Amino acid sequence: MGQRIELNWVPDSTATIPMYQQIISYFLARIQTGDWLIGDQLPTQRQLAAQFGVNRSTISQAITILLADGVLTTDHGAGTRIASNSWSVMMAHDPMNWQDYISSGEFVANQPVIQRINDLEGRGDLIRMSTGELGPDLYPKAFIQRAMRQAADQLTNLNYLPPLGLQALREALVQRLSKWGIVTTPDNVLITSGSLQSLQLIAVSLLEKGATVYTTPASYLKSLRVLQSVNAQFSELPVDDNGPQYWHIKPTTHQRLLYTIPTFDNPGGTVMDAQRRQDLLQFAKTHQLPIIEDTAYQDIWLDERPPQPLKANDIAGNVLYLGSISKSLAPGMRLGWLVGSSAIIKRLADVKMQTDYGASSLSQQVLTAIFADADYEAYLTEMRAAIRVRRDNAQRELERQLGDVATWNRPSGGFYIWVTLTPEISVTKLFNDAVEAGVLLNPGVVYDSHATQQIRLSYGYETSERFTEGLTIIAELIHQQLR
Repeated sequence: MGQRIELNWVPDSTATIPMYQQIISYFLARIQTGDWLIGDQLPTQRQLAAQFGVNRSTISQAITILLADGVLTTDHGAGTRIASNSWSVMMAHDPMNWQDYISSGEFVANQPVIQRINDLEGRGDLIRMSTGELGPDLYPKAFIQRAMRQAADQLTNLNYLPPLGLQALREALVQRLSKWGIVTTPDNVLITSGSLQSLQLIAVSLLEKGATVYTTPASYLKSLRVLQSVNAQFSELPVDDNGPQYWHIKPTTHQRLLYTIPTFDNPGGTVMDAQRRQDLLQFAKTHQLPIIEDTAYQDIWLDERPPQPLKANDIAGNVLYLGSISKSLAPGMRLGWLVGSSAIIKRLADVKMQTDYGASSLSQQVLTAIFADADYEAYLTEMRAAIRVRRDNAQRELERQLGDVATWNRPSGGFYIWVTLTPEISVTKLFNDAVEAGVLLNPGVVYDSHATQQIRLSYGYETSERFTEGLTIIAELIHQQLR
């Protein structure tokens, strides 16, 4: 039997390399150098998590990979031990150099700060004021379970579905969309794995290299890399309280389109009024301007129902309408929809079938049952009431704790408050210090490289009490910088 391993190392929380990968590399290095021998026993996962200052899920991820590679072994009652100092371990002496392949792909790597945020959101010990989702406590567990049981009772197979998606779900969506003034047919609806996949399909199917994409200066689209994969060029439009000033779009022979979130924009929270929507549609018709209308937050109105979506009055067929349940119900179900002309929908469906053969059959059947349930509208009403409480608490706490050093918007829906801090404050330092203090926020540069004094705070994920706790920490860090 080997010895119990002692540790005197911790991973670097500021590095761009994910924590679990740092842990794997450290384990392999110690084994290769002979510091750890076959049969030596590791501390428990709980002890490793405490030693490394990480969540147990991070330890579990690293251990699982090392077990799969044969580096470690585990026996019931005997803990986890070193199993090999060869094979996978020895391969690391002369590893395959994948860098040329990694750098040659068309898909652009995400911003380092976003990669870090994505990694940090996996930790269970942070107050997540960054997360644009409903909080776990708002998840309608009993309601979803009822829908799953209903779907299971009616389940006859789990084969691939038609290219456009489940017919019954598309029919249900047609009915739901009619409540927003959109008159369409199931043949004009494509089921996708969320709005992000809709954007990916548009990028690879419809856009030529170098196409111009008009956005607001601070835009959710810039936090992604999906359009950069086709070398799309962002062109920023001036904005006012009604959103992008579309009339600044210049005539051109090159391919271009407008991406907009007219209802509760991310991150700015603005709502385009009915007149601006009508005027934009007329401009798009006259100038043959395609519009991507992202409506992820449409159901999360907190004060009054917003104007009808652009698609509702899209007589000329300029608008591709993106919808999703990722913000209003369950992001993990990975379902969204895209509404457009039949020719476009058929083209996108063909590309989708070439990439994944359709979104989850089971998720589509469950969502169909959810939409058919008379209690779904009651759930949306209750969800909005809960989010309204969190929005109001966030506004009060911002005024109380940051009223002297910041300005912000008052959103009438969605999840986000776009906060502008005084120039004396370093947002980069604030972000890093906040992580160390147990709070995660989104720096403004995620959405606009010039937004160096902005942060985006989400009030949707954490409870009001946790939001207040997190903001108290942020406020103290800000005032420390100003002392």
